[in-house]
Amino acid sequence: MFIKQKVIYLAGGCFWGVEAFISRLKGVNNTEVGYANGRDLTPTYEKVCSGKTGHAETVKVTYNPKIITLNDILENYYKIIDPFSKNQQCRDIGTQYRTGIYWQEISQKDIILKFIKAKQKLESKKIIIEIFPIHCFYTAEDYHQKYLEKNPQGYCHVDLNLINDNEFSHLTKEEYEITQLSMTETPFSGKYNDFFEDGVYVDVVNGEVLFSSEDKINSKYGWPSFLKPINDKAITKNRDFSHGTTRIEIRSAKSNSHLGHLFYDGSKGSPRYCINSSALKFIPKDKIK
Repeated sequence: MFIKQKVIYLAGGCFWGVEAFISRLKGVNNTEVGYANGRDLTPTYEKVCSGKTGHAETVKVTYNPKIITLNDILENYYKIIDPFSKNQQCRDIGTQYRTGIYWQEISQKDIILKFIKAKQKLESKKIIIEIFPIHCFYTAEDYHQKYLEKNPQGYCHVDLNLINDNEFSHLTKEEYEITQLSMTETPFSGKYNDFFEDGVYVDVVNGEVLFSSEDKINSKYGWPSFLKPINDKAITKNRDFSHGTTRIEIRSAKSNSHLGHLFYDGSKGSPRYCINSSALKFIPKDKIK
């Protein structure tokens, strides 16, 4: 089943740290950094840093509203910014570092305004987060995307430890990156690629049963592949627009873990569920309760 995803745009200083933090929230399916609500039609990082384009460094957040609400996202956003600072976050200074929440759907506007109004009642200083509809968003250069994943020691003004990751403490680094940050393991490297024992494959995060060995196929692409999930309610399908293409992303329904992608490249166009080994845990047939 397809879940209709929603999008919100958040500006809060350097977009490296904001993206790294928001991307870790359960229910956030994709994040992309870019330049929003400025005047220049061809913004670049150098242009935006000049402060003359009017753009704000912004994170485009795609989320599953059945897993995380817009209000929950705003709560997390609010705790990593200084809501009273004009055109400055930490040591980043300039109009490109202003704070802003830019809505895509009119229904989001009321939620945002109510959120800010409630916060203002608790504050003695005036909150100056700008709230506008998104009227333009230009994707930033490739080297800015997932910057802190590529450069773990890179500059970050956000305390990433503010996220409670206790539910993921049993995961390895690779399991966490794949299931929670939507990364992809190297082809032919996964432990279940050429593995064909009888049993079931469960979600490595919460143990939800996802696939059966009876539906596993010998794929030439380098990742374990299945003809179908153990039942349609075990997974969700989301449109994935990353990497300049449109694909069908597969996630675990209960934990919202990223699993892989669905392709229709089998014989006569049959489906192939291409799944990362690190998103799965195998339970042998004789161990199934």
